[in-house]
Amino acid sequence: MTDRINHWMDGKPYEGVSERSGDVFDPATGQVRAKVAFAAQDDVDAAVAAASRALPGWRGTSLAGRTRVLFAFRELLSARRHELAKIVTGEHGKVESDAAGEIARAIENVEYACGAAQLLKGGFSENASTGVDVYSISQPLGVVGVISPFNFPAMVPLWFVPNALACGNTVVLKPSEKDPSAAVFIAELFSEAGLPDGVLNVLHGDKVAVDGLLEHRDVKAISFVGSTPIAKYVYETGTRHGKRVQALGGAKNHMVVLPDADLDLAADAAVSAGFGSAGERCMAVSVVVAVDPVGDELVSKIAERIQRLRVGDGRRPESEMGPLVTAAHHERVESYVEAGVEAGARLVVDGRGIEVDGEDGGFWLGPTLFDHVTPGMSVYTDEIFGPVLAVARADGYDAALELINANAYGNGTAIFTNDGRAARRFQNEVEVGMVGVNVPIPVPVGYYSFGGWKDSLFGDSHAYGPEGFHFFTRTKVVTSRWPDPSQGGVNLGFPRNS
Repeated sequence: MTDRINHWMDGKPYEGVSERSGDVFDPATGQVRAKVAFAAQDDVDAAVAAASRALPGWRGTSLAGRTRVLFAFRELLSARRHELAKIVTGEHGKVESDAAGEIARAIENVEYACGAAQLLKGGFSENASTGVDVYSISQPLGVVGVISPFNFPAMVPLWFVPNALACGNTVVLKPSEKDPSAAVFIAELFSEAGLPDGVLNVLHGDKVAVDGLLEHRDVKAISFVGSTPIAKYVYETGTRHGKRVQALGGAKNHMVVLPDADLDLAADAAVSAGFGSAGERCMAVSVVVAVDPVGDELVSKIAERIQRLRVGDGRRPESEMGPLVTAAHHERVESYVEAGVEAGARLVVDGRGIEVDGEDGGFWLGPTLFDHVTPGMSVYTDEIFGPVLAVARADGYDAALELINANAYGNGTAIFTNDGRAARRFQNEVEVGMVGVNVPIPVPVGYYSFGGWKDSLFGDSHAYGPEGFHFFTRTKVVTSRWPDPSQGGVNLGFPRNS
């Protein structure tokens, strides 16, 4: 009998009123491993109601009390990280070492949220006017929704949930229906850490659940990570319903390799950043911009490394790259390989039909490398979200920069060079939110914030770090005076500082 993954509400599993469900696959075998409940509108209402009931008590919990729960959760997460990694690998397909790295980065964000007592300190101006003090306080928004993607089922929820909770909000988390178990595991750990019932709820499903959160009058904010079309939809729908929204979209990340770069280092980085997690990363390098005259040598070095990659079941220690997440996604990514060939790009390494260390029914596509890709090709313009790496040629630094700045996306970029002047110029001139210098995947550490520019971000706030705390609070300014009772009298003039 196939297992059923239920919602999590009020500190326990919740079956819901809807009979709809979706299949959760084992990507390495192609077999259905579980059914996940799909929410109806009544289930959305129940989750928001649970969070609303829990809000007064959690908001009234002291900062010390909230951070005690976060510290306890951090210890539980650290102790059971390998168990969570196996859950991620089983449903997403990424190799366990990659899943472990995902959880390590998630723990960074939990640790940052544990500093809430310092991060929520306001300002105070004594005697701003005679006998008048002015100070600011940060207060929670209320019930907030988090809608997370399939590619990082543990890390992305933990970009948002710890900060939201630390600030005194209650949360409804809607994970991807493709790999939902990690979210439930996280909710169980929070409950074990002492989080009161209803403060964190997990709601599974599809567009019904998403729209239910976007339109619900009691949900005050939405955090989202996903593709650009959906991010734009989430932002426009959520703001139209009066919500604060941060919606992180897609990417087409370029890695520039200048002629003075260490080509072995650059080739290692291109393969690692292009094919880790089977390319299912919004920070994956998908375009290498080879600046003349290093293109031929660089492509040769990348191809040589690709041929040595071991593709197989992520649960096997020898595997370096796993399968794609679903059959539908596999079909979509493979169609881009065909489109690249038809458009005239040179197919250097073809990942179709690769021999793998795994079941024949898995969603396999090996690392694929194109050369001489131009901006008019779909393999260049579109976010493929798979193990397809394109090499574009540029005749100089300026041409490489122009190529990146003309792109609709502005998530992450990198430059490989030994010239400090070129690197400094690049970081100042490139129109991208996150920049790496000889670092191919410049995901910020937990005490900075994550987010791109242009079509990679809708809203004003980046994820986690200082901007995360800002997003989940609103500021109130208090002006107070305790006058001498002997002073008084009516004054109809505008208040003045004196």
